[in-house]
Amino acid sequence: MTANIDPAEALVRRLRAAVAGELTAQGSAAQIGGRRLDRDDQQALARRLLDEQLERHAQECLARGEPVLTPDEEEGLAKAVFDRLFQLGRLQPLLDDERLLNIIANGHDRVFLEFADGTRAPGPPIAGSDAEMIEMLRDIGRRWGLSEREFNPAHPSLNVPLPDGSRLFAVAYVCDRPCMAIRRHPHLKVTLDDLERLGTIDGGLRQFLGAAVRARKQFVIAGATGAGKTTLLRALASEIPPHERIVTIETELELALDRFPDLHPNCVALEARESNVEGVGRVSAADLVRMSLRMNPDRVIVGEVRGDEVVPMLNCMSQGNDGSLCTVHSDSSATVFNKLALYALQAPERLPVEATMMLAAAAVDLVVYISRGSAGRVVQSVREITGVEGSRVLTNEVFRPGHDGRAYPHAAISAGLLEELVAEGYDASNHRGAAGRAA
Repeated sequence: MTANIDPAEALVRRLRAAVAGELTAQGSAAQIGGRRLDRDDQQALARRLLDEQLERHAQECLARGEPVLTPDEEEGLAKAVFDRLFQLGRLQPLLDDERLLNIIANGHDRVFLEFADGTRAPGPPIAGSDAEMIEMLRDIGRRWGLSEREFNPAHPSLNVPLPDGSRLFAVAYVCDRPCMAIRRHPHLKVTLDDLERLGTIDGGLRQFLGAAVRARKQFVIAGATGAGKTTLLRALASEIPPHERIVTIETELELALDRFPDLHPNCVALEARESNVEGVGRVSAADLVRMSLRMNPDRVIVGEVRGDEVVPMLNCMSQGNDGSLCTVHSDSSATVFNKLALYALQAPERLPVEATMMLAAAAVDLVVYISRGSAGRVVQSVREITGVEGSRVLTNEVFRPGHDGRAYPHAAISAGLLEELVAEGYDASNHRGAAGRAA
């Protein structure tokens, strides 16, 4: 195996092993002396140890009559070693590339990159072998996120939020080779104005959505995988007044609203947790929704409703926590409540369809559907919930796709909702004057 390793990679491994060994030794010595090295201390020590190792390597090269590394080569080597010790190893250079949107690996050496402009290209190997790739993923599962995640034959999938806000999903033991997908989030801090500049919404819809958030309307954001639901949710949340207390609930931390105290100074992010090796300690998203109600929130935001958390979430939205938001996978704005009903049937409460529809109609004010197509990511439809009839939630599509796929005013907004929106700054003439463009 070693004979097949590229010399540069072999040097990275050798230096990493030397620095890691010395870090462990000095960390143990510090503990014996009654002092614990925190992460900053470890990184500072690692940089000093790495400088010593590089100096030793240069002296060895001179002694053998070999050329020494250039300053640029030393800097690249030091970064590679540092990434192995404290970052995400050979994935880190890819995550540092702001042009990348998605990173796919079907095995350690079959890597595919998707860029923000839509182009795709093969990428460099992310490990020296499939076994090394699995070990790298295990290390990521241990180190990142609020709780440790296992990755082994008993737990063949791994779902981890990464430090930059990306989401890593990996699977092994149920396929020939380990596979990994990283979804990047280029717009962690995003506003409705940003979405207007990107062409996701126009000025009229931007004003409508902003007023609806400020009026504490309850949103379900729907769309397919990768359509931009999370980005849209972040943008809507930017309209929440900074004095309000927000509790976010996710199976894997991704929203990152708590990272921006200038926008959301009173925000708590809760993350679900799997059971440990003894089969205990599991905390589901449904559990977190129930916990959130005791945390005195002004708004509860569920990153994605996709299971038994649907019933407590709808209860939460209909019990006085106005202004809550959530996302759900759906292929149209018209099928959102069917999806919620299916989740509710699978929940422990096993709510019948009629009961779910009654609960949903009481809880939700607006459904916003976003899609990714040839025109990019655009909001295509907005529905106002007007009531319930048996097993069907009644809706009014106030914004409908126009000729370019974007949402334009279509039907009249109900008098009650319109009055609330106008009180929050919405210009009603935007809706009446632009309605013809949806045709």
